[in-house]
Amino acid sequence: MIALLSGQLIELEPFCAIIDVNGVGYEVKIPLTTNEKLPKIGAKVRLFTLAIYREDSAALYGFYSREDKEFFQLVVEKVSGIGPRLALTILSKLSVPVLKNAIANEDAALLAQCPGIGKKTAQRLIMDLKDRVSPSPSSNHSLATGGTLSTPSISNGGSSESSDAITALITLGYKPNDADKAVRRALTKADKEATTETLIKLALN
Repeated sequence: MIALLSGQLIELEPFCAIIDVNGVGYEVKIPLTTNEKLPKIGAKVRLFTLAIYREDSAALYGFYSREDKEFFQLVVEKVSGIGPRLALTILSKLSVPVLKNAIANEDAALLAQCPGIGKKTAQRLIMDLKDRVSPSPSSNHSLATGGTLSTPSISNGGSSESSDAITALITLGYKPNDADKAVRRALTKADKEATTETLIKLALN
């Protein structure tokens, strides 16, 4: 089983990357939340991977963080009716900490915003995974958004700065998933020591 790939990024498309590992090119299916964190073509890259074999196909899925990979695997293996393709779509719409918070807080409306996920599938996600996931410990306060939603922490390290930036955007009127996406985009432009204020400014640009 291939658990991790480390090599040179040769090609990159929205949902696919090709990585050269010692002269062997691996085609890896990736979610957009991983794509947006990858470096430029030719740079060294590392992805946590999961190989999935079906009767008529075999595919390798790659993720920027171990947490993303483990959540993807949990969805595919434990939620009935959701296969790898739909799971990849879900992780392309929302970051894993936001997904975990939505499941833990039974926010079916937020989950239903993912393409291909209706209300019934959102409820199934909650029912099958609620006892298996928990919200980020750094996201203990909540916001009233028609229901109760724990403030999400971003997947790139789960920093309090990212959480605070998302909270600020939601306060400004952003929808939770839009705020999450904007801060994820800001993190790709910011350095590792970026303050909350810097992330907010980048997210608003």
